[in-house]
Amino acid sequence: MREQIVRDLRVAYARLWVRIKGSNREPEWLVAEMIIPVITLSAYVYMYKALGAPPQFTSFVIIGGTMIAFWVNVLWNMSSQFYWEKETGTLETYLVAPISRMAILLGMALGGFVNTTLRAVAIVIAGIFIFQAPIVVTEPLTALLVFFLTIVALYALGMLFASLFMLYGREAWHTANLLQEPVYFLSGSYFPVTYLPFIVQLGASILPLTFGLDGIRRVMVLGQGFVNIWFDVVMLVVFILILLPLARLALNYMENLGKKEGRLTLRWQ
Repeated sequence: MREQIVRDLRVAYARLWVRIKGSNREPEWLVAEMIIPVITLSAYVYMYKALGAPPQFTSFVIIGGTMIAFWVNVLWNMSSQFYWEKETGTLETYLVAPISRMAILLGMALGGFVNTTLRAVAIVIAGIFIFQAPIVVTEPLTALLVFFLTIVALYALGMLFASLFMLYGREAWHTANLLQEPVYFLSGSYFPVTYLPFIVQLGASILPLTFGLDGIRRVMVLGQGFVNIWFDVVMLVVFILILLPLARLALNYMENLGKKEGRLTLRWQ
């Protein structure tokens, strides 16, 4: 058992190192990843300013853009990763190696988290110093708790998607595209989800990002504390407890099913 844990940790570290090294080998890529999202968010910021919205809406946009960076990383750099590995012919190596597939995904998640954090920090800095977004944090530990739970829930969802994308091949590309913009809208990335109709809010509750954004905004923008966001924290914990076991089951099931059907490692399938 101990040897297996050590082996899985080494696998996670190896995949983390490759993700960080590969993503930062071209400095201009890093600069583009930090600047382009700020330009996109500026359109929403100036729209709210033109409409005379309260300054808090600028902060809502900045926080939403920060968390979008992590959602995009989950969707493209984690959920779709096994699909890309299949297309490049390296998935077979992962499948025959005596290692946990979840250890590979953990390494991807940690490596992607490091890179995405740089992008997120750039968005927050731009929001504070360029757009003058008001940030009020009365309980920093609560803010960190909500952020941590949100990230864990998102990457657990990414692990679950990875198993589905691995099996369904080219449909993974279309599914990733399909999930991108609707999630921006339903989670309230650019505005508080409370402004949506109740039935839409109910549908948005299936996304951990919805509760994470709501909790982080309440703490960092409205200056509220744990007493005001306990429900968001509980829901994020519930998501984690459900998604992580599901991800493990789905990964094993889809791998075994794909092996039986003989198409798991076939390109363009």
